Amino acid sequence: MGTSDLQNDLKIEISWHLYGTGPSMINAFKAKQLDIGYMGLPPAIIGIDQGVPIKCVAGGHVEGTIMIGKKVYQKISQLNHSMANVLAQFKGKSIGVPSKGSIHDVIIKHYIEKNELQEVINIKNYGQPEYIALDMKKNVLDGGVGTPSLAAFASTLFDSHIIIPPEKLWPNNPSYGIFIHEKIIDEHPEIVTKFLSQHKKASFLIRNSPLKAAKIISKIFKIIDKKFVKSVLEISPKYCIALSQEYVKSTMEFINFLYQSNYIESFLKISEIFNFEFVNNVHPENHHYNSKKT
Repeated sequence: MGTSDLQNDLKIEISWHLYGTGPSMINAFKAKQLDIGYMGLPPAIIGIDQGVPIKCVAGGHVEGTIMIGKKVYQKISQLNHSMANVLAQFKGKSIGVPSKGSIHDVIIKHYIEKNELQEVINIKNYGQPEYIALDMKKNVLDGGVGTPSLAAFASTLFDSHIIIPPEKLWPNNPSYGIFIHEKIIDEHPEIVTKFLSQHKKASFLIRNSPLKAAKIISKIFKIIDKKFVKSVLEISPKYCIALSQEYVKSTMEFINFLYQSNYIESFLKISEIFNFEFVNNVHPENHHYNSKKT
């Protein structure tokens, strides 16, 4: 969004739309308001199960979900790295999470059900993640789960800290991938290839020059400065466009939980979610999710 490279490459007018969560983006795809979208894999899986004609053609970011709380709550590193011990602190309390079906919602509900705490921990869903931090400040909520930007924003409002860092939640969880309407894939494959080429450049910039990337991003979102953006990127720096084996495996691990929890009606196959053709051509080298500077 912050450069003219994509528009110059595609030679078409690009209209950008911002959505608070993945489920709201799925609704836009359903309404034929979107051709391309960045979103977490669980809401996209739910959409595909409902008949939305989209495919994941590239990766983007992994391990982008964190849990925050006020300083009275202990970090997972202080609790023998036990998820059960972390969640036990929130018995009888409320945790704010982005929209039902978002990757953050699915991850935290998976752990709550796994530890049989669904009857004693209240999950409250929000269409805009920023409201989670605001309600935590007002003591409406005791914890929050969401993107690294939630952690950064909360720290500007009250004395908060990250209770569970991104690498301690679902390993390699697909924070976002690139989804493209099947009509574009079939009728304009050149758009897909060019889009992914620019996406690859942007991911490289984030990994190798985060301050430069932060400057560009802060010019687009004028309410945040480059220092804020850089802090967000540092919390979870695993950006790449590859569809690695780990990325795909982690995605498919969500299927069982989504089915058992009635988010989806059928077990989707890899071929129903992914199209590897374009990214394998644009990014034939090994993935970079585990390396900051490559």
